[in-house]
Formats: sequence, C-alpha cells, structure tokens
Amino acid sequence: MLGADGFIGRHVAFALRRAGHEVTASARRPGRLARMGFPVLAADLTDPATHAPDFWAPHLGPGVAVVNLAGLLTGTEAAFRAVHVQALTAVLAVATGPCLHVSAVGIDADTPFARWRRASEQVALAAGAMVLRPGLVMADTSYGGSSALRAFAAFPGIVPVVGDGAQRFNPIHAEDLAQVIATLLAAPVPGVHEVGGPEEISLAALTQRLRAWLGLSPAPLWHVPGWLARGAGRLGAALRLGPINTTALRQLDHGVLADVAPLLARLPAPPRGVSDFLMARPAGTQDIWQARLYLLKPVIRLVLAALWLGSGLLGLLTPVTGFAGDIGLPAPLALLLARGGGLVDLALGLALLRDWRPVPVGLAQLGMVLAYTAGLTLLAPGLWLDPFGGLLKNLPVLALILAHLALAEER
Repeated sequence: MLGADGFIGRHVAFALRRAGHEVTASARRPGRLARMGFPVLAADLTDPATHAPDFWAPHLGPGVAVVNLAGLLTGTEAAFRAVHVQALTAVLAVATGPCLHVSAVGIDADTPFARWRRASEQVALAAGAMVLRPGLVMADTSYGGSSALRAFAAFPGIVPVVGDGAQRFNPIHAEDLAQVIATLLAAPVPGVHEVGGPEEISLAALTQRLRAWLGLSPAPLWHVPGWLARGAGRLGAALRLGPINTTALRQLDHGVLADVAPLLARLPAPPRGVSDFLMARPAGTQDIWQARLYLLKPVIRLVLAALWLGSGLLGLLTPVTGFAGDIGLPAPLALLLARGGGLVDLALGLALLRDWRPVPVGLAQLGMVLAYTAGLTLLAPGLWLDPFGGLLKNLPVLALILAHLALAEER
C-alpha cells in the first residue's frame, strides 16, 4: 500500500489488516507504521530510485494487490510529477495482482492538484487499474480539511463558513471507504468509480453538526466573504498554514460531492451516512482539545516568529553600550554577542515563518532561550528581580515553545 502513513492510508491499512490481509505499508518515513506492527517499505516517491520498476519488483510477487493512496495537495511541478506519474507508472509496470488507485472527486477543477490527479488517473487506467474517487473522507480521527472543519465548529462565539455555506458534501467514513476498497480488490470492477456516503449535507449544516457533536452551545454562522477567504488562502499558502490555502478553497468552490449511485448498487452493504457515523461515539477530551488547538497552532508559530524576528532586529540594530555595563561585559564582547545572537534569532524567526523543520527549530528555540536565561543569570542575576519581568518572561516563552513542539506533528 502506497501512502499508508496518510490520514486515509492508516485507516485503510488497519481495516485491511483487521480483515485478515497482510499489508505492507509503504511511506516516506514508515517508522511509526513499523511500530504499529506492519511490515514496511520506505519509499520517498520524489526519489528517482522509486521511479524504476526494479525498485518495486521484489515486493510485488504473484497476485499481490496494490492500493495507491499517495498524493499531494500542494507542491512543486517536479514533486507532483514524481508522486502522481513517475512512481505510479513504475509500480504498475510490475504489479501482477489487482490494482486500485485512489483519486478524488472534483478533479476537473483548474488547480495543479486536479491537473496532476487527472494525470495519475490516466496512468492507472492505461495500466488496467481501477480508479476510486472519494469525496469528503471523515473518521474518528481527523487531519487536514476534516481537522479544519472541527476547528471552525469549535470557534468561540461564532461558526465561520466560507461563502453562503451551501456547498454540498456526502461524507464517507474512512472505515467504510476501506470496506469499499476491500470489496473492489476481492471482485475487481474496471473503470472509474466515485464513492461517498448516502447522505448529502451542506457545509453550514455539517459544521453546525460537528459543533453539536463536540457538545458546544449553538452559535450563529459567520459567512466569510469570498475576498476575505481568498486573502486568507493566499496568506495560508505563503505561510504554510495547512489546509488554509488557495488550492483547498478552489476545490471547495468547485465541489466535493460524489456521484455515489453507480457504485453503491454494486456494494453488498452501503456506507453509513454522516449523521449515523458522527453520532456513533461521543466526542472525547482529545477531540475538543484538538479542535480548539488546531487554529491556535499557526497562531503560536507566528507569535514565536514575531518574537525571534523582533529580537533579531534589536540585537543587530540596538546600541549595546548601556547594556554592556548592566551585565558587566566589555563593550566589544557585548557587541559581538548581541550581533551574533541577532543573526541566530533572525534565522529562527524566518524558519518559523516558513514552518521549516518544526521539531529541530523548536529544539533550537529551547536551546537559545535556556542559553540566554542561564548566561544572563550568571552575569546579572538581578534581572530576575526586574519590576518589568526581565528574565521571568522567559518562563512563559519556554512554555509556548513546548506547546509549539507538542503540536508540531499532526499524525
């Protein structure tokens, strides 16, 4: 299974294993899947090595089925081509068992995501693979768009929806999607199939229903104007704010409603509707925390970026004569420390703005704050008694960095 470490991929991998199948989970970093008990295959699909059939041949013996769930929402043209065309072509060239490629509805939209999804479907169909197009996929856990929906549902005082909120969905639970995949692998049906749940619901109604599931009091809808949503999407793309980006908005405007009737007629049991699976279990503490923290995560990152950028500029531009006397250092040494620290602070701020390697950057922030705190404590312990907070303010900064680190990984 390619893309086994994704939101949908993990659910499908677990469901197929539970049904008695032996699942080899392939992902760029499969360590966690290995710890979950799966045999794994490390494969970075942007690596040219994975574009050769010989890379896959040892793992695709007679009759071994292939399920491809790998895909990108955003990325460079080279990355899209590698993941959606080159790696898939290599896999299908040596596959001998049934092959199923998972695509998405709405791929006739004018976005790079849709264009490369169309290209991957052509590769799959040319090799005789089945193509499955799910609409909105939800689950007991969440990721990306479904996490954003929960976050908007938990928004304090209001419930934001894009535009009029009339966009239509027929969500399918990831467990039910896995059952559809298992059914098609057991009895292949060539061609392209759309899949979703039997219940249609608007974006506004779905968000309100999620709020009710979380146990929160009803709140009025706030219809976010198109110009504001597009501005937020452009800002989100520039700052890498997860599913808040122009591609997601354009796909939402285009539609995420699956035509489920043809495939449902072939299934032994239809998927559940969203009203059924959403209320099948109570929301737990982890659900309400995740919903409330999801939008705070980028806020924390940007606040820390502003802190480090501001600190860096002060370190580079502020005269240090008075400060050198306060901490008892010669002016040249104080200047060297201030300018060097300013450069490091600027680097941390820029890394946070781009969300570059969040865990190492988070650890570097901890190291810098602890170093500043320890150094100034040795040189000027009286700063702990500063009436304006002085070194005491480093304590909440450390706590904020720890929160940033705790939220760095979403799956």
